[in-house]
Amino acid sequence: PPRREGNAVFPNREIHRRPGAGVDNGAARSQVDTIQCKRCGPDKPRLAKAPFRTDLGTRIQDQICAGCWAEWLQHQTLLINHYGLDPRDAKAREFLYGQIETVLLGGGDGKEIDTSQQGDIAW
Repeated sequence: PPRREGNAVFPNREIHRRPGAGVDNGAARSQVDTIQCKRCGPDKPRLAKAPFRTDLGTRIQDQICAGCWAEWLQHQTLLINHYGLDPRDAKAREFLYGQIETVLLGGGDGKEIDTSQQGDIAW
């Protein structure tokens, strides 16, 4: 017998299922969902979407794994707080994008942050 929820009646079987719907194609997904991260190595989870709608965002999605991006976001927060940056400001964004190029995509070291003192960026 069908089950009732409110005024709607639901049959006990699925009748509107597309062929293959809900089937997990693991082989095809693994190629798309993992990348060789430029920072930490092969077969790492890929970012679900590019963090920016620019070439830089696409490069990050193609080259940086989700874990390294999460670490970057923590480092970026430290930079913003330490230097008192306003990400809406063009010069602050330029500095942060430069750090992304150096730290994530270039494999370099980020700006050292001395948390005992307030930082200052020479524009």
